[in-house]
Amino acid sequence: MPTEPTEARLSLDTRAARNLATTTKTRPQMQAISSRWLLRMLPWVDVRGGTYRVNRRLTHVPGRGRVGVVRAGADDVRIVPETLTEIPALRGFADAEVLAALAAAFTVREVRAGDVVAVAGTPVAETGVIAHGRLERVDKGPYGEPQFLGVIADGDQLGDEALTADDPRWPCTYRAATACTLLFARREELRRIAARSPTLRAHLAAHLDRLSRPVNRRGEAEVALSAGHTGEPVIEGTFVDYDLRPREYELSVAQTILRVHTRVADLFNDPMNQIEEQLRLTIHELREREEWELLNNREFGLLHNADYDQRIYTWSGPPTPDDLDDLISMRRKTRFLLAHPKAIAAFFRECNRRGLVPGSTEVNGHEVPAWRGIPIFPCGKIPISERRTTSILAMRVGEEDQGVVGLYQTGIPEEYEPGLNVRFMGIDSKAVMSYLVSAYYSAAILVPDAIGVLEDVNVAAPRS
Repeated sequence: MPTEPTEARLSLDTRAARNLATTTKTRPQMQAISSRWLLRMLPWVDVRGGTYRVNRRLTHVPGRGRVGVVRAGADDVRIVPETLTEIPALRGFADAEVLAALAAAFTVREVRAGDVVAVAGTPVAETGVIAHGRLERVDKGPYGEPQFLGVIADGDQLGDEALTADDPRWPCTYRAATACTLLFARREELRRIAARSPTLRAHLAAHLDRLSRPVNRRGEAEVALSAGHTGEPVIEGTFVDYDLRPREYELSVAQTILRVHTRVADLFNDPMNQIEEQLRLTIHELREREEWELLNNREFGLLHNADYDQRIYTWSGPPTPDDLDDLISMRRKTRFLLAHPKAIAAFFRECNRRGLVPGSTEVNGHEVPAWRGIPIFPCGKIPISERRTTSILAMRVGEEDQGVVGLYQTGIPEEYEPGLNVRFMGIDSKAVMSYLVSAYYSAAILVPDAIGVLEDVNVAAPRS
């Protein structure tokens, strides 16, 4: 670029003067830093032994899960045999050969939107699994009007009473809300397989025995009490039984090795310490991964460990005020909601459609959106599927409230932050210093209703 002749200027050029000036610099910036509301809002428990055991009362009623289905082609839809143990009657059954025979008994059936799959009060002649699609549960109200009881979708089951009950009846009507791919097995075929398998017969008999024991409304072993009596009746004795196999959470770890050349650390530390800046950004990345693991890890992640009975679907696809009311009402003391920013935007669209204005609340000096006074925190680590669906979580937190807690250990060697340490590993032959950076963490759900999930939330914006 041509320069202006010196004789044409009356003072020193700014480009020349800049060579004598000290520039003002920022610290290294990082786009991936998020608000990390989950890490900030969870109460953290110091796990001294590295393992956290959650003791609960003994439960006689087994939980339900989702059956896995694989699609090898348009006409080749099969059940993953091992996942049949998600059906309550088969919970804990380990005979792989019998499970394979049960899975082979299911055949594919396609239904169209609006088709009735089962009618309330009629005999249950088959057990079904939803491979793809949504079914509405409908019943008659006290005056004959239709009542919608909820929605079930991929992996959910219907009619599993056929495995154990002598004369099972459909408790409600199942109607296809969308086109569905279903898998059904005839009751007679399932009974035939059970008749040939002594292990399955014994397992089903034990299951029926557990169901016959007195339980409270949550399926826990009943505590015998006397109330409302007069005079001097004999008062029953009792005890509270405990689960003999409580769940234990071991602290997980995220680690990396930070390398810094000694020449950089020696010569380029003014005005900012190079090691500190490298470490600061590395820790931010570890904390981001920690929050992702707390949500998505298969072993302890909240999305995967929420109880089946605490999972609900949206009524129509997008997250409506009705859906969030259903989610909140499933537990006491819901402290906050956690949702992907796109899910929050979809909820706002539904509020706008109804002429509602969501509220807001102040949390730690930040103004955040709220519904029914419960803050809604954004979290981009909640995944969005290829179908543009995601989940919204509702949580009760803290040990005192039997909620969700974060787990870490403090006082570890060379601790830099709570639950995170930085250990010097030495200098190699290339004069490169190495630091091992480790973060230890996990999360525990103390009782099933501490967390609920609104699933299959459609975040795609409708065409105007």
